[in-house]
Amino acid sequence: MALEVGDIVMCTVDRIAGTIVFVDVEENGQGSIILSEIAPGRIRNLREYVVPKKRIICKVLRITNNENIELSLRRVTKKEQKEVKEQYKKEKSCISILKGILGKKSEEVIKEILKTNKVDDFIQDAKKDPKDFEKIVGKTEAKKILDILMTQKQKKVCVKKEIKFTTTKPNGLKLIKDCLGKFKDIEINYLSAGKYTLKAESDDLKKADNKLKEVIQEIEEKAKKLDFVFSIKEK
Repeated sequence: MALEVGDIVMCTVDRIAGTIVFVDVEENGQGSIILSEIAPGRIRNLREYVVPKKRIICKVLRITNNENIELSLRRVTKKEQKEVKEQYKKEKSCISILKGILGKKSEEVIKEILKTNKVDDFIQDAKKDPKDFEKIVGKTEAKKILDILMTQKQKKVCVKKEIKFTTTKPNGLKLIKDCLGKFKDIEINYLSAGKYTLKAESDDLKKADNKLKEVIQEIEEKAKKLDFVFSIKEK
């Protein structure tokens, strides 16, 4: 898949030359990170952040005319790191299954899939409609692979956020409880005065995150109508 500016990618540190770090970008050749994009503030020891062979998650800043990929390590959020790590695990799991079933043929199949999509995303679509997958690997092999994936127990991922209400209203506690209400598949826990944690679980990190965002948006809208000071903190 062709990269675009803003993409978050898994990289492996190749070498350090002076103040420039060269990395291998997963499935997309080589990229570079300048010193100011490693971490905020003054860096005393570059090797505290990057060493050869270490996997790091970066953001694509620019793709030059000669196809050099300029990257940033410091601009990647914790949430983005978590998403990419989860996607990377799923991707490697799917590739491992393809190699186990297809043998040498798997390299050609993976290359074909990566022209348009990530392997895991392609396989997830194939679970719903296997036609495109069958065209690439054949009906028999497609069924074997999908049967294995269907029987795999999906690991649940969890997304947490902390919210805080501030109000001087005498019936503030009751109003806060009304704001929180009851939301399906969301766990709400009391921490301290005005502070609560919200937790969503799913077999897909993005689904859990999106569900939590929807709920928090609804709570925030209610809080604004009641003139509460409302804030959100990533967990």
